[in-house]
Amino acid sequence: MRYKVVKTLIKKELLDVIRDKKAVVMMLIVPLVIYPLIFFGTMAVMTAIQTGMEQNEYKVAIQTADGWEWYDALIDAIDKHNYPETDDTSKEAEKIDQLKVVRTDEEWDYDKGYKALQAEEIDAYVMISSQDIDARPVYRIIYVSSITNSTYAADLLKDIMNKLNRAESERLIRDNGMEPKLILSPIVIDSKDIASKEQTTGNLLGMVLPMLLIISLLMGTMYPAIDTTAGEKERGTLETLLTLPVSNREIIIGKFFTVAIIGIASALLNLLSMALMGIYMMKLIGGLGITTEPVNLGRFIPAIIVTILAVLVFSLFISALTMCIAAFAKSYKEANNYITPMTLVVMLTGYIAFIPNIDLNRKMSLVPVANICLLVKNILNFKYDMSIIALVLISNVIYAILAVLFLGRVYNSEGILFDEGRSGIQLFERRSNMTKGGVPTTGDAWFLICVAFMAVIYLGSLLQLKLGLGGVAGTQLIILLLPLLFIIYTKRSIRDTYSFKKAKVSSFIAGLLLGFGTMFLGILLTVFTSSLFPADAETASEGLGSALSGSGFFATLFVAAVMPAVGEEMMFRGFILAAFKKRYKITTAILLVAVVFGVYHMSVVRFFTTALLGAALALTVYYSGSIFPAMLMHFCNNGVAVLQMFYPEFFINHVPILGEEKLSISSAIILFLLGTVLAAAGILLLRRNHRGKEV
Repeated sequence: MRYKVVKTLIKKELLDVIRDKKAVVMMLIVPLVIYPLIFFGTMAVMTAIQTGMEQNEYKVAIQTADGWEWYDALIDAIDKHNYPETDDTSKEAEKIDQLKVVRTDEEWDYDKGYKALQAEEIDAYVMISSQDIDARPVYRIIYVSSITNSTYAADLLKDIMNKLNRAESERLIRDNGMEPKLILSPIVIDSKDIASKEQTTGNLLGMVLPMLLIISLLMGTMYPAIDTTAGEKERGTLETLLTLPVSNREIIIGKFFTVAIIGIASALLNLLSMALMGIYMMKLIGGLGITTEPVNLGRFIPAIIVTILAVLVFSLFISALTMCIAAFAKSYKEANNYITPMTLVVMLTGYIAFIPNIDLNRKMSLVPVANICLLVKNILNFKYDMSIIALVLISNVIYAILAVLFLGRVYNSEGILFDEGRSGIQLFERRSNMTKGGVPTTGDAWFLICVAFMAVIYLGSLLQLKLGLGGVAGTQLIILLLPLLFIIYTKRSIRDTYSFKKAKVSSFIAGLLLGFGTMFLGILLTVFTSSLFPADAETASEGLGSALSGSGFFATLFVAAVMPAVGEEMMFRGFILAAFKKRYKITTAILLVAVVFGVYHMSVVRFFTTALLGAALALTVYYSGSIFPAMLMHFCNNGVAVLQMFYPEFFINHVPILGEEKLSISSAIILFLLGTVLAAAGILLLRRNHRGKEV
């Protein structure tokens, strides 16, 4: 790679972005003014609200009735401000002069008070309720929590009533010759906060700053990522760029670093703006005469250094990710639509900094976005673990490299860069314009994946909760029928989409070899991931067991083995694989199908095992040219699991290596060797029988 060429491309891309004055304003100038505007705007609004609340007059209605012992005292407190004195001064009511008794009526009841409150004729209503079990009178304050004035008036009334209650308690105690303080407060409760000013400040920043950094980096990289990918397609300048004597890798690296540089600049400007705002607030507090303990900013220098490093590596990751998504779009508008779901996911994940008791351990340090938020939160709370810090930074760099490598594949595919009509969603076209035959598009596949996942998550979960095994069968019917109805409506070829073609006997044998080899390797993967995520492993096992419990062997075998072997294969290795093969290279298509299949099972522990199985099944369909060997593989894999569930003693006695709860080192080595040999034999036999035709 020629670094001078990359440097020139970066300059060219930066100039292209900077020429757009609106983009410069949004990315560079707005961060400097947005926080002062937010601060002063919020302060102005809050001050206006508080001033308005303190100047308002609140109307109160009070029911009169026999036994209303505190009626006069309450009227006195409200109208004459004759507030009773007590030994407890911690709950003195303020602004009592804002209350005004507008009605005292013996005939008023709950219904009348309800209507008056809803009509906002009054703000609160005090009525006598029935006595409690100790024969004490109950005085109830009725208000409407959805109306601010009503809530405020109710709070003022509660202050008065609590004060009256305290005064009455003290009177009764004194009448019995005792000291109210010793009776009502026999012990003095005090607390002392030993957190330093730096710790308190760091804790506050640790909750707010990560989210702001994530949003600023996301907003800073979004525009240049779209502009350098989908924007060039829309302007028609990408073709010119590709004709230059530069490699695709140099183009990608130039665009990637351009987006990353702008994202970093935007994030650093956000940090600068927040720092200036913080300094101004400290000066403002000092100017008002409020004395506070000074903050030693020197203690935050290590945190600032690590935060800047976190900004740098996260900028690399988010830049590559947004470019990967935007590269699939044909226009700026379409790219915005694609990136919106990612934006929501990133922002929701960023809220993890607000959640208490979530630690940044080795597992969480590998979770994108969340690891950066928790890292910044930890270091601002002066929690330094160099191994965790290194893991977070390195993992983000690795994710960025993987995303750039994927981006390279995108730029090597003319079908993706210059859409050839293979990505649209056919469902949204007029059926009369649809032509018969062919397979679904990638747009159809991704749309079906989203719809199917939502149906399985919501409808499938509800069915399983209510019907147990019947609900599992209902979920499998959803997976079977959704793609089938899609194909019928869009007039696609069922035979070509589902690969309903004859397969050689040797393909079935090869599929079984690969299937059992994958199953043995999958056991090792499951043991490994279960040790990393024990809680998730237990939850997944309990969920599956509860759904299948209480049913006979053959019913369970049919629902858990036969139905998935048909429905899931027709969807994942039929509909989705056929669509992906049409647009992506076969390796990319198989990997995508594997990942989607792993995500579909919605378990961290089961993801890698099911993804491995999904890749093996897709490989079998590709090499055999038929879906039927993959169906047999899927049935055998699930069938063995059902047999283990119903006949565990058989496996313990005859196949102990599959019945062990914890694998020994020797058993793990045997499983690895056996799985590798069987999988390799299956793949070799499949390749030998490969027809060399597109399914």
